[in-house]
Amino acid sequence: MKILVCISHVPDTTSKINFTENDTKFDTNGVQFVINPYDEFSLTRAMWFKEKQGASVTVVNVGGPETEPTLRKALAIGADDAIRVNTMPTDGFLVAKELAEVVKNGGYDLVLAGKESADYNGQMVPGMLASLLGFDFVNGCVGIEVDGTNATLDREIDGGEEKVSSSLPLVVAGQKGIVEEKDLRIPNMRGIMMARKKPLSVVEASGASASTTTTTFEKPAPKGDVKLVDNVDDLINLLHNEAKAI
Repeated sequence: MKILVCISHVPDTTSKINFTENDTKFDTNGVQFVINPYDEFSLTRAMWFKEKQGASVTVVNVGGPETEPTLRKALAIGADDAIRVNTMPTDGFLVAKELAEVVKNGGYDLVLAGKESADYNGQMVPGMLASLLGFDFVNGCVGIEVDGTNATLDREIDGGEEKVSSSLPLVVAGQKGIVEEKDLRIPNMRGIMMARKKPLSVVEASGASASTTTTTFEKPAPKGDVKLVDNVDDLINLLHNEAKAI
């Protein structure tokens, strides 16, 4: 089984976010980038398939040279090889179209990704990728088993979980539950050294065009002052007359 894991290069969630050029560009100065946490869950599950079922695991990212340390970390975790599509990921549809070309050229059986990236939270790329490929798609996946060319999956729904089945090839968007947080892997020194020797291929983009453009960014409004009250009656009065919450 050939598995492709889509990796987004995102700011660490503890990073302080700023914008430049009149709030039209993201300021990367001083920002540490990491593997998108949702993608890391899916990557860890792919490693399970590699170790238990002999699957090969390739990781892919759409981005510039600055994303290669993130791909190297994925290789240190245990992926066999990496691909970087050399173009800026300015739009979800552009990313999906470039990933579709990688899947078509690589003949992958299973494509794993996170349900969304932790920066833009678009939740669009995996679904669009499946549509472009004509593959079945399972979103919000919290469990997956593969037997031959058949897959059994659990996905999160409102109020519970749903069990579905599909045949390969398949696109799966995972989240916490596809593996647990305690099962995520930290690269050790041996993995880091081996990752330096693993192939990281750079392929030129197919020329896909973005469908949307970003016009401006805006930070959330700062939190207001906190009011402290001494008794329940004052709290109820404030909630009723000032906050209009009750």
